[in-house]
Amino acid sequence: MTLKRIILSILTAIAIALVGLSLVGSWNQPQIQSRLELYQTNLLLHASEWQPENDGDANLTSARNNIVGTDPLNTALTQYQEARDTTRKTITTTRSQIKDIQSAIAAKPDNTQNLAQKKVFSDSIEQQLALQNELDLRLGILQASSGKTETAIQTWEKLIEGDKTESDGDSSVATARVLTGIWSDPAQLLPDAEQLIQKSLDGWFRYRALAQLYKLQERSQDLVALQAAEQVTGEQAVEKLAIIVGVPAIALCIGTVLLVGLTVQWLLQRRQLDKADSGPLLSRNGSLAWDVPWDGEIVWQVLVVGFFFVGQILIPYLLLPVSLAVLKLNPASFDPREKAFYIFATYLLLSAGGLSVLYFSIKSFLPLPDGWFRLNWRENWFLWGFGGYFVALPLVVVVSLINQQLWQGQGGSNPILPIVLEGRDNVALAVFFGTAAIAAPVFEEIVFRGFLLPSLTRYLPVWGAIAASAFLFAVAHLSVSEILPLATLGAVLGFVYTRSRNLLAPMLLHSLWNSGTLLSLFLLGSGAG
Repeated sequence: MTLKRIILSILTAIAIALVGLSLVGSWNQPQIQSRLELYQTNLLLHASEWQPENDGDANLTSARNNIVGTDPLNTALTQYQEARDTTRKTITTTRSQIKDIQSAIAAKPDNTQNLAQKKVFSDSIEQQLALQNELDLRLGILQASSGKTETAIQTWEKLIEGDKTESDGDSSVATARVLTGIWSDPAQLLPDAEQLIQKSLDGWFRYRALAQLYKLQERSQDLVALQAAEQVTGEQAVEKLAIIVGVPAIALCIGTVLLVGLTVQWLLQRRQLDKADSGPLLSRNGSLAWDVPWDGEIVWQVLVVGFFFVGQILIPYLLLPVSLAVLKLNPASFDPREKAFYIFATYLLLSAGGLSVLYFSIKSFLPLPDGWFRLNWRENWFLWGFGGYFVALPLVVVVSLINQQLWQGQGGSNPILPIVLEGRDNVALAVFFGTAAIAAPVFEEIVFRGFLLPSLTRYLPVWGAIAASAFLFAVAHLSVSEILPLATLGAVLGFVYTRSRNLLAPMLLHSLWNSGTLLSLFLLGSGAG
């Protein structure tokens, strides 16, 4: 074995270990989809408070009712109870896993992998306990607003009586005392009630708690102002929900029609031989492999060194810490705008490093055969990109629904998404858009579709290369619950590229997908306040 292969083997082992730890770490993390559902529920609660100024306008009232549903409070109560139950189960499971790891550590105290796993699970426990407290506060408000005051007080009392050593260190317990007081009979008003409500609650939950407090304090002017503000927020919530629900629904219908049409065409013409430039749309270029001038070792080198070593080791553990120490910066103290620029700069470094490794790995094979890394603006890439986006929607939605049942809201998500969801800064959003909708599609499509997929056709049929590259694309995002949905998206990206033979097509599809996700996150997040 050559020195190069020995080094690649070592780096591969390290990469597999790091990827494995990241996937294990995401195992008990909540999915972004679970949070999205709760954020959408919060918007529904806001929208349910809105009343059109003209009571006789039946169209507006009907539109609101169609969006909100017949019983938004009960729907929200059910969703928050399910989220609470899921969180409790996760905490129980994680504690059991920690006990197993502690037993393994006792047997082998020097095993660094067990120590690392214990740290990951301990951090997960802290996050889940904090989430449990937050859900208890909100669940109680929903119960009280539904007329189940005694049940609400019991919910808050359980939070208060919980093991204080497991408290998340925030003001949840104090806020639970405030809420218990203002919904008790007789009421008990604490001096810092309003401040705690403002600090610990947001959105519709803050509105309901403050409305209850103002009624008890007989602050009629503040109550009127609060209700007026909620009317404005409610109208905005209706508009946002119309976009969040309506636009994807239209796109989903278009995608379903396209998917059915393409499937019918394939069934009718499946016996026609594949040709490079003609034939059924689904079969076009279907078995036309690339002329691959390098062997599997180059593919191995680009993936391990260019993607995993640079992206998972060199930049996060060496380059960034040194740079931050020199500049005396602490990412933990960054505000949303600074986090956005930090993530953007990090991704540019990762992309530059990965593309540099790719270039120097294939430099000796230049000029490349025809068909490699094609970017042709004059072809029909635009139609392929949009068509692929619409077709991907129903496929990924179906897989995601199945995936939700498998993971029950757990399994982690892209760490950028919660930052976008909770951000309120337009500049930060623009920077995130540059990262997710421009930089990521360009870099990832060059690596996974431009290089990896064609390279694999040396050893696999085209459909096998699409499947393998899609799986690696999904795993590279380091969230175990996203593997199935992202692999499905990756398969559509690969299909679009193999048929169009133009990298602009999957880049556009990828950009549209990420842009749609960012828009939904922004609208949902902006409805929390």
